[in-house]
Amino acid sequence: MTRNIRSAYEKLLTRTKDLIVLSTAQSIIHWDMETMMPPKAVEQRSQQLALLSRISHKMSTAPEIGKLLNTILTSPQHDTLSEVEKRNIHLIKKSYDEQTALPEKLVAETAKQQAITVNTWKKAKKQRNFAKLKPELEKLVTLNKQAAQILMQVKETTTPYDALLDEYEPKMTASTIEATFNNLRQGLTALLEKIQNSHNQPDTSILRIRMPTEKQRKIAQALTQTLSYDTITPAAGGRIDETEHPFTSGYYDDVRITTHYHLDNYTSAIFSVLHETGHAIYEQNLNTEWKYQPAGSPCSFGIHESQSRLYENIIGRSKEFWTHMLPKLKQISAPVLANVSLSQFVHAINKVEPSKIRIEADEVTYNLHVIIRFQIEKDLFADKIRVSELPEIWSQKYKEQIGVNIENDSEGVMQDTHWPSGLFGYFPTYALGNIYSGQLIATLSKDIQDWRSQLAQGKLEKIRVWLTKNVHSQGDLYDPADLIKRVTGKSLDAEPYLKYLREKYSTLYGF
Repeated sequence: MTRNIRSAYEKLLTRTKDLIVLSTAQSIIHWDMETMMPPKAVEQRSQQLALLSRISHKMSTAPEIGKLLNTILTSPQHDTLSEVEKRNIHLIKKSYDEQTALPEKLVAETAKQQAITVNTWKKAKKQRNFAKLKPELEKLVTLNKQAAQILMQVKETTTPYDALLDEYEPKMTASTIEATFNNLRQGLTALLEKIQNSHNQPDTSILRIRMPTEKQRKIAQALTQTLSYDTITPAAGGRIDETEHPFTSGYYDDVRITTHYHLDNYTSAIFSVLHETGHAIYEQNLNTEWKYQPAGSPCSFGIHESQSRLYENIIGRSKEFWTHMLPKLKQISAPVLANVSLSQFVHAINKVEPSKIRIEADEVTYNLHVIIRFQIEKDLFADKIRVSELPEIWSQKYKEQIGVNIENDSEGVMQDTHWPSGLFGYFPTYALGNIYSGQLIATLSKDIQDWRSQLAQGKLEKIRVWLTKNVHSQGDLYDPADLIKRVTGKSLDAEPYLKYLREKYSTLYGF
């Protein structure tokens, strides 16, 4: 590489590092807003986030970035760039083109409105009052529609919604998702019918035993230690805090998870901790050589979800995992679970039953929740429905597709923080993550044939090394569709995930 192109490249990386450092600071402020911030501070916080968004936007759209990109892309030496360097340039240009298209005022207004809407959502959810949320959510949707229209032109997508999807799952389209989800739904519906007709239903009363919060905190620590997510040593890069809706936030050396403890539902925290730890492990095992580079970021939200769902469900709800962990759980919670057997516990935590709340849903019905969100989002951004109609449409779809009656909007349209946070286009990544996890575990099973017996001994090292090598350390070197094909040899395919579910639940339910 000549001195000219090398100098331009290094200057670009310096600017990119500043942007990444700023974004990590923003993520800590968001984390604080959800965990520690006093209620009175919301207006002040919205101003802080708006300012940081304006600063970030100015930095990411600086004319100098355009000049440096042009120098590199038009250089005769461009082909001498390595694969990683070319990927960095591609990702920087993609971000630059998109950000320069968005007006600074729109970016700042959106950041401010997100903070206000989330705070309003918290109050409205407690009061079971969608009318309180409606005006703020309408403002946020309008702002996101404006951005989607702009980004649709830049990203060259056929619809505004596809432009939003690309933010979370690059190059994914609603048509691809719809076709994949249709196949997934058919397989899930057939499996659900067999499970519901089985006479071998589990006793779930053991899951409703009251568990003091302090014991649940100790259980959470035991789980994170088993998965090698360090929150307790002097060298720890993680921590567990409490919030209304569990989430993970951080970058490389500072990745934090949150959970919510329910006195009469101790397994809720168990599986949210496993889920969020899966996210954290991904973030902490990215390629350190690419830190502060675009390629050193996670591949996509769908790939991120594949890791959290793999740890939460494929590992965390398996008989093998609890062969090792149940004795620890009994010891911490003593004496309340003393008489619970392994088979009884495993069957109970894998109870399949249509429910109203997505984060509490079982593996089989979970994706039906996501499919409904996808259907609603697609229609909302195609102007086929209005924000005011969301509660009614939500309740109707839940009745028709899952078979449950929504009694109030807090267990309906207001159960999730995603829309009040402005994360439109995010929901499909949850189901895509499940599909990816099925493809990944099918490949892992060929490479590590005894992984289940190792898991029963509490040994997760080979699993973690395999995931780090094939997924985590690859960062954002490839688009998600390309990464999955490189690792598994196949394109997006719901069948391995459905096969995993059929094998597991036919054993549990005896059919």
